[in-house]
Amino acid sequence: MLKDLFVSEVRVKILKTLLTNPDKPYHVRGLVRAVKTEINAVRRELDRMINISLLRKRQSGNRIYYSVNTSSIYFPELLSMVAKEEGLGYDIIRNLKKLGDVRFAMVSRAYLRGRQSTALDVDLFLVGDNVNLPVLQEIIKRHEQMTGREINYTVMPEEEFMFRKRKNDSFTSKLLSQSRTMLIGDEEEFCTVY
Repeated sequence: MLKDLFVSEVRVKILKTLLTNPDKPYHVRGLVRAVKTEINAVRRELDRMINISLLRKRQSGNRIYYSVNTSSIYFPELLSMVAKEEGLGYDIIRNLKKLGDVRFAMVSRAYLRGRQSTALDVDLFLVGDNVNLPVLQEIIKRHEQMTGREINYTVMPEEEFMFRKRKNDSFTSKLLSQSRTMLIGDEEEFCTVY
């Protein structure tokens, strides 16, 4: 499976396009424009990804539309990988030194899948001491403007996070139970109570 997936630059471009817009179907010419590649290369890669059940296709009139198969066993991992190379996740990782002492950073999978946040959701969560809030707010503002979606974020000192995990408080329990992509830090360590 992996050898079929990561050999082609065109395939990577298509995956980035489809995974960052998992609910949006694309027809072939739309993908050709999005990835700026010739049509035959796009068709060839689409066929390969259909054959391994990574994409779905449906016909509407004389057009065939492609979208990512969110039921694919590889979807969560690929979404996590793309999140670290594109968008908000990439910016958090790229600006890690400017952000300060960040021990853990996670972004919710629901956010990555394009869901609109409610006041109760946490799209981005950072744990660390002396996090540079102006830098983080600049990153957040830029991505809110680019996507047209509000990003709910929380920053918590490490000691408070550990205390709240031990006390099993409702906020951290909800946070630990949601699907996520870890941008910084080890997920097992993030979830472990000690």
